[in-house]
Amino acid sequence: MRDRHSTRVTAAALTAIVATLPPVAAQTAAAQTASARTAGVQTAGARTASVQTASARTAGAASAEAAPTGTAPASRAPACTPEAWEATAYQAAQRPPGAGTGAAIVEFTNVSARACVVRGHPTVAVAGNGSPERNLPLKVTRQGSAAPVRVAPGGRAWVKLTFVPVRGGADGYCVSGAAPGMFPSLVVGLPGAGKHQVALVEGEITECDNKVTVSAVSATRPS
Repeated sequence: MRDRHSTRVTAAALTAIVATLPPVAAQTAAAQTASARTAGVQTAGARTASVQTASARTAGAASAEAAPTGTAPASRAPACTPEAWEATAYQAAQRPPGAGTGAAIVEFTNVSARACVVRGHPTVAVAGNGSPERNLPLKVTRQGSAAPVRVAPGGRAWVKLTFVPVRGGADGYCVSGAAPGMFPSLVVGLPGAGKHQVALVEGEITECDNKVTVSAVSATRPS
């Protein structure tokens, strides 16, 4: 502020002097006065631009701190490949009542060296005699909306599979009248990221009617 005031005083003094000078000298002094005024405007403009730049940097830093972790990088990471995943499966804590599996959680671990993104609902088949070549695809009902999930190296993603439960005791029965199915493993397909054969950590997969309800791939482990 002190420099800007000094510029105005100098310009005013030059203007007063111009009135007492010969024509040629007056023209020279007038030009100097105009230059002084222009320099003052440019100096003020430079200071304003500097303040604006600093404000923009501060706002950018605040936005970066406020952004949810993992949201922005999701669009930058490549799609997951089949080789990125290692899958395990276990019974869900919350499952429909019955003697069968009821519901299972399939956990996918990113065993690659880079982050990747996966999105969508899985396909599910039961593997006859444990062989993927003898798969029996199940009729899938999708539950919930899908969103991109970014998985860091060593990170995990999950899907939940809910089966039509087997009723009764050891032999079991299906409410529909169909015979219960029992299979040693599942083949779970991730959109664009391959099909993965997986067995339950304990027991076999038992289900009715060859139907399953599936959640979308999630970064939060379902119960």
